[in-house]
Amino acid sequence: MINILENKKIMTAIKASLDAGKVIMQVYDTSFNVEIKDDKSPLTEADKKANEVINSYLIDTEIPIISEENKQIDYSIRKDWSTCWIVDPVDGTKEFIKRNGEFTVNIALVESGRPILGVIYVPTIKRLYFANVEEKNAYSADLTSHDSSIDTVGANAKPLKPKTSSNSVEVVGSRSHMSQETLDFVENIRSSGKEVSIVSKGSSLKFCLVAEGKADVYPRFAPTMEWDTAAGQAICNAVGINVISQATKEPLLYNKENLLNPWFVASK
Repeated sequence: MINILENKKIMTAIKASLDAGKVIMQVYDTSFNVEIKDDKSPLTEADKKANEVINSYLIDTEIPIISEENKQIDYSIRKDWSTCWIVDPVDGTKEFIKRNGEFTVNIALVESGRPILGVIYVPTIKRLYFANVEEKNAYSADLTSHDSSIDTVGANAKPLKPKTSSNSVEVVGSRSHMSQETLDFVENIRSSGKEVSIVSKGSSLKFCLVAEGKADVYPRFAPTMEWDTAAGQAICNAVGINVISQATKEPLLYNKENLLNPWFVASK
C-alpha cells in the first residue's frame, strides 16, 4: 500500500467520501426536490444525507467539523481550534441539479489555518483524488464501486503531476460562475503573446484539473466559501500548485472569522 494510505485520518476521509458518494447517487437517480437556503443557494436531499454520512465518520476523530450543511459555530469558539475538518458534502449542487455529473464530495483537514490533507470524490465517475501536503503526495484513483476498499484505492492510485510550462495556457473556469474579471484575466495572458484556451468545469474539479496537468491556472474572481476550496487547495499544494489570495498575496487560510474566501488564483 502507498504510504499516504497508512494515515488514519486520510483513510477515514476517503471512506467517508465514498459512502457519501453512494448516498448522493441514490438521490441523483430519483426525481429529487430542491430547496432554497437563506443565502439563495440550492439544497437537495443529497446534501443532507451526504452530510450525515460524513459527520458519522469524522465525529469519531474527535476533531471539530466545519461543514456547509452543519450549523455554523461561532468564531469565539472556533478561534481556539488548532485543527478542524472542512467539508462540503456536495460541492457543485447546481451541477448536481443540472445532472451534468460535475459535482464532488470535498473533505479537508486543516491545521493552523492551512490544509494538510485533502480528499475529493467524483461520484458519477467514481474517481477519487487524495493528498497529503506535508509529504507532497497526491493521487487519483479510478474505482468501479463506491464500496471499494482502501486496498483497492491503493492498487488503482496514480500520482498527480502538473503541466510543465509551454507557450499555450489552459485556463480552467467555472461552469456556472464565469465572471468578467476572469475574462479580463484571460485577455491579459493573450496580450503577453501566449495562446489561451478555456476549460470549463464545475465544483472543485477545477483544482483537480490543474493538479493533474490538464490545465495551467485556475483564477477565481467570484465568491467561494472555505468548504469549496480547502480540499482542492490541499491537492494542489501537495504537487507544488499555489492557491494565492488576491487580497493578501499569500495562500488562502481557513477557519477564519468570515468563512467567505477572497478572490484567488491557483497556479505554479
